[in-house]
Amino acid sequence: MNGSDVFPWSKPFPSTYHRISEEVAGAIRNFSGRIGLDTRTAGRDVWMTAEKLQLAFPLIPSARIPPDILVSLLPDDAPVVAVAADGQETVTRNRSKPLEEMDNLNDEMFNIITELDTHYSDMTLLEGKRIGDIKEQVRILEEEVLIWDSDQPMISDRDSEEMAKFLQAVDEVRQLIKHLGNLQSSDKDGEQIELLNRSHSIMQMAMSRLEEELVHLLVKYRQPVEPDDTSFRSAEEDIVHDYSSSSFDEESIDCKIQSDTDRDSEDLVIDLIHPSAISSLKSIVELMFLSNYDKECCQAYISVRKNALDECLAVLGMEKLGIEEILRMDWNVLSSMIKRWNRTMKMFIRVYLVSEKHLCDLILGNITRSETDYCFVESSRNSILQLLNYGEAVAIGPPKPEKLFRMLDMYECLNDLLGDIEALFLEEYGSGILTECHEVLLRLSESVRGSFMEFKYAIESNTSTTPFTGGRVHPLTRYVMNYIKALADYGKTLDLLLEDLDEKGRISAADDDGTDTSVHSSPVAWHLLSVTLILESNLEVRSMLYQDAPLQNFFMMNNIYYMVQKVRDSDLQKFLGDEWIRAHKRKFRQHATCYERASWSSVLFFLKDEGICNRGSSTPSTTVLKERFKSFNAAFEEVYRIQTGWFISDVQLRDELRISISLKVLQAYRTFLGRYSAHLDGTRHRDKYIKYFPDDLEKYLLDLFEGSPKSLQYPYWR
Repeated sequence: MNGSDVFPWSKPFPSTYHRISEEVAGAIRNFSGRIGLDTRTAGRDVWMTAEKLQLAFPLIPSARIPPDILVSLLPDDAPVVAVAADGQETVTRNRSKPLEEMDNLNDEMFNIITELDTHYSDMTLLEGKRIGDIKEQVRILEEEVLIWDSDQPMISDRDSEEMAKFLQAVDEVRQLIKHLGNLQSSDKDGEQIELLNRSHSIMQMAMSRLEEELVHLLVKYRQPVEPDDTSFRSAEEDIVHDYSSSSFDEESIDCKIQSDTDRDSEDLVIDLIHPSAISSLKSIVELMFLSNYDKECCQAYISVRKNALDECLAVLGMEKLGIEEILRMDWNVLSSMIKRWNRTMKMFIRVYLVSEKHLCDLILGNITRSETDYCFVESSRNSILQLLNYGEAVAIGPPKPEKLFRMLDMYECLNDLLGDIEALFLEEYGSGILTECHEVLLRLSESVRGSFMEFKYAIESNTSTTPFTGGRVHPLTRYVMNYIKALADYGKTLDLLLEDLDEKGRISAADDDGTDTSVHSSPVAWHLLSVTLILESNLEVRSMLYQDAPLQNFFMMNNIYYMVQKVRDSDLQKFLGDEWIRAHKRKFRQHATCYERASWSSVLFFLKDEGICNRGSSTPSTTVLKERFKSFNAAFEEVYRIQTGWFISDVQLRDELRISISLKVLQAYRTFLGRYSAHLDGTRHRDKYIKYFPDDLEKYLLDLFEGSPKSLQYPYWR
């Protein structure tokens, strides 16, 4: 009969306190302390609940407790079998109910009893050993540990059996310490304490060695970082433009970054540690945690992986820079680094940090979730904060128009990664990193708003006292229209960030333009409309710098036509609407009509019939005809000389304007020439007056608006 069968009973004791002697209570405490006895004292008597007695009885050696004392604790109807010191069973009380097994115990109580019974058996066995046997075991384990002192090569560099033997020895030391700590012996103040201290010393040496092995394995089997070299090289080779107000002569705008790693790397997990080392690493970590060296284990792991992630950033091209260094950086260099930051953020978070989390789960996964999360967060904290600090340093710089696109890229990049970051850095340990992410996003949004307002101000304040040569499309027009065309790609983000910004400006802009305000319902549409109005106002002022009225209208026609083409052929049409396009087509046509009238009315004046005949005669005056042809030639040649130097870059507009002029000039000239040329027949030096045939004029008109001034000294030879 084993210890658990000494005192079976047919039903549980009542849930009341029972009076027991100090001797019985002491015995129960010695052998069942782990179940937490609920006792009360009153004088020399000790009281405890029946449930605790029921659990404790199977653990009390019958040879050490008099049977009559134990029996006195039971209810009257409980049959009892006691075992004397010599092993003989005696029935001390017998009622009509037979002995039964502990069927009435619930599963939880039974499991506790089984565990305590096993624990008691171990303690009894250990207590029964001779102290000399324990000393020998400690000596052997000490030798096995000391073989691999700090001067020896790494155990993991040898075969796996050596590592397994070492881990087994360390685990035996751990179990020995546990048993020595639980041993209840009268000699506990003597040799037992000495053995326990010696075992702890051995354990410290073993843990120190395991920590070295852990670091060695993490470093030795670390896989090299191999980013896509081509994608990162392209970031360096991209053409970068300076879009400050002093650079309005730039034609192209550096548009939205289309990252090669947008989602290509999603859910991509790579091996940061060679798979062959994972098993050994897990065994070391688990043993260190079981031995209560979890803090040392975590510190070693975090230190190595933190350095690995720092090196990863260096390979990806993100060097550590202070805020002052970033703020002093040349814009072209900074813009290139921002592009690299965007690519690095996506690759680092979606590939390397996801893989780092996977590695942490592989090695530390059998430990608590809390410890695993802690190690991951602390390993990656420095690297992710380095990237976030870079973004913050860029954002806190003064707002400038040239920064707007890069700020939008950074905002969209970080905002797109926010879900990934939240999944990696859980609230318990990663709250600081999540807070930093939101703060950087806020800084970037403020920089976007500030840069956009600076862009508007730059257009307003960009003035000149010198007219632009040839009435061509002004660099400011090209810059602004290409700028807002590129902004249209960020429509959703700008709608979010520009909301409630300068509402009064929106309303006044719509009223001034006279367009349908219901079309411009989104914040970005309102602001783009206001930009076009600011630009038109600036162009009106610039047109007045020309002394020549035809050139004023020519300049406005040229620039408004360019604006219309940019809106019609891009996503700007969605924001500004068809009504805006129709209204501005009318504007540039009005300017074209005004130009033609102002330029060619003086030329065509000499081809009118009025005043050709002398008063009171129906015969044309030869003198008047000579003067008319001579004046026409001079006027045409002057317009030709001037307007060949004017420039229309758009081929369609240039051809349409030439055709319109040709129809008016050639028709009038042919009519005049056919009606009056015969009256100069026989006139001396006739070619001096009729210098050009209609075909000649048609060819000359094709030279207009090419941007190269020419003179008509001789007519084409027929």
